[in-house]
Amino acid sequence: MDRRLLLGAIAAGWTGTTAAQAASSVADGHASGYDVAASSNFMPLVPRRPGDAAPFSTSLDKAALKATSGGWAREVTSRQLPLATGIAGAHLFLNPGGAREMHWHNSVEWAYVLEGACQVTVMDQRGDVEVVNFGPGDLWYFPTGHAHSIQALGDAPCHAILAFNDGLYSEHGTFGISDVLSRFSPEMLSRHLGVPAPLLASMPQGETYIAQGDVIAVNGPEAQETRPLDAARTHRFQLSGSTPWFDGPGGTIRVASAAEFPLSTEITGMVTTLKPDAMHVLHWHPDANEWLYVAKGRIRASLYMPDKHLGDADLVAGDCAYIPANCVHAIHNIGDADCEIVGVLDSGSYQESTMADWLAKAPRHLLANNLHLTDEAFRRLASSNRLVIAAG
Repeated sequence: MDRRLLLGAIAAGWTGTTAAQAASSVADGHASGYDVAASSNFMPLVPRRPGDAAPFSTSLDKAALKATSGGWAREVTSRQLPLATGIAGAHLFLNPGGAREMHWHNSVEWAYVLEGACQVTVMDQRGDVEVVNFGPGDLWYFPTGHAHSIQALGDAPCHAILAFNDGLYSEHGTFGISDVLSRFSPEMLSRHLGVPAPLLASMPQGETYIAQGDVIAVNGPEAQETRPLDAARTHRFQLSGSTPWFDGPGGTIRVASAAEFPLSTEITGMVTTLKPDAMHVLHWHPDANEWLYVAKGRIRASLYMPDKHLGDADLVAGDCAYIPANCVHAIHNIGDADCEIVGVLDSGSYQESTMADWLAKAPRHLLANNLHLTDEAFRRLASSNRLVIAAG
């Protein structure tokens, strides 16, 4: 037996391999320096991995409720959906007159207003304060550490879908002003705030979270006292009024990346509407995880995962799903009415690669080798610009 082959086998830990078996591998895919050969023993196909796919969806609107006097919030983190390590989601609901107290995070916060009106007050890293009003279809984005509060306007509730670029954001640092101040003695606060200690005695000794207050009229003087920042620094983007990134017979996709919303450097927001039986085609996002929430309708999400499993999940309004980066997925409207899907990517850029694009543009001889496609199949391949397939 070749001495070099024997030493290589021992070094590779093949203690149970006989000399004859090791020698025969020279003509069966052996590689040692320039000593290489084609394999004479191969599988016609690598078998599919057995077993079930990991869960990638759950109900956000059936998650545990955190409610105080002025409203409530629900959240889904990687505690509830282990696959969702990169993005957590929440549903915020404010009563008329309710106000989410000033707070900030170790993660960025993104939101899409579903219904109602609210006023946001936010302070940036320069200490400049923006006061701006939001309505349905508007986005907000708060970079890490930007202190902010949200107060409902008018006599109707306001609620929004929120996303954070940390799968455990609420456990990794959310700082509420009432809780922070309640931890320090009145004497210390008196010195820091320049207010006599007796005047601070009524401050809450805990977290108010969402506090009920007086209803602020939509057209009242308080609501009109806005202070918007310029386009490069504003925390608001009006997505519903923007030009769709894609618009076709099957539906629309609106996108707000950093290109459209300059402050939103770490999250891209999307709202997709699909008509009945329409599908967002097989695609993947090369640089970002995706989190989505079904605001209206019924969909079927199909996901090919990193563990080589294919999973399907039927989602209804109130459900959410998590798509890891680079995983091929498709969304199908399986209801009898238009559906609306609110989603985010944990990247400031929007990148989407489609299977149709690859099949339309790759060399035919390569595809014939990979997929055994016929000339007739090549002629019928879909054009590469179809992102949403209409019914039929």
